[in-house]
Amino acid sequence: MPKKYGKLQKNLQVFASQYKNKPNKIACLSKISRLNALIKTNDKNHLINYFCKTQIYDSKFMEYQAKYITQDIKLSSYEDKFFKSDIIFEQHMLIWFISGKTKIIQADATYHFKTGDIFLIPRNQLATIINYPTNGQPHKTVVMHLSVERLKQFYENKETTKIGIPEQKVYSFKNHPLLKSCLSSVIPYFEMEGVFPENIANIKITEAISILREIDQNIDKVLAHFDKPGKIDLLHFMEKNFMFNMSLERLGYLTGRSVSTFNRDFKKLFKTTPQKWLTKKRLELAHYHLTQKNKKPIEIYLEVGFEDLSHFSFAFKKQYGFPPTKLIQ
Repeated sequence: MPKKYGKLQKNLQVFASQYKNKPNKIACLSKISRLNALIKTNDKNHLINYFCKTQIYDSKFMEYQAKYITQDIKLSSYEDKFFKSDIIFEQHMLIWFISGKTKIIQADATYHFKTGDIFLIPRNQLATIINYPTNGQPHKTVVMHLSVERLKQFYENKETTKIGIPEQKVYSFKNHPLLKSCLSSVIPYFEMEGVFPENIANIKITEAISILREIDQNIDKVLAHFDKPGKIDLLHFMEKNFMFNMSLERLGYLTGRSVSTFNRDFKKLFKTTPQKWLTKKRLELAHYHLTQKNKKPIEIYLEVGFEDLSHFSFAFKKQYGFPPTKLIQ
């Protein structure tokens, strides 16, 4: 490891020791592994970009903070200008906004949520999420994780109609008073010291599930659907979802394939590698927005699948022979 990154390595060790027993242990270890890999490559630009995203600096995590009362209920807060991530949740996420606003982009729709809104993001759905603080307030939410295991227990003795494949969308409940009452009631618990009683947390999550079923008669199609993604049409899936930055493992999982099968099917279908095809498709979409929608590069580079403006501009010029700013009228 280069000596100049010794301080970062020390920060990673502190980060690991502080978070080794936290509910987000796996996510933290993933970040640490990725940063260690980048340190070994001595790739300064990629290292700095990822370093900033992980909020690890002298053991102070200023951009993102999360308080847990159990592993399934948290108070989440982003303090920076904005936070963008391409994600797929392994659990359903029920979210209540305390402050800030969020833009959620899926293949077929874009959603805007603000202070007071409540919504459900189903598991196994691709989305770009952009969180914005507003009026000097952080982007702050209460989040409940509705895991498959918990939902199976809930539905064990419940009668449901035949469950089909759930619709790919985010479910909005505005500021429904029943859900607001349920989610706001957990706020005082975040200030408690010591271990929070698991049975009380279970009661609150069960209450939330029961309210969802009461106010949306079709929600069982989402919550009681426990199947893993099956093998689907790869061409249709990729054409709809090329703007999301996902690993090949995730793309394979969502299309019902192993990584090796995904790569083999992809090359057979598209006659190129996934990365080359994805970059070309994202740049074509960017070109469309710039020429047909009269948008600026800074307005679209995140939404078409790029992580930073300079990389987008470089890739665009490489493909089209001129920078994207040349298309601004």
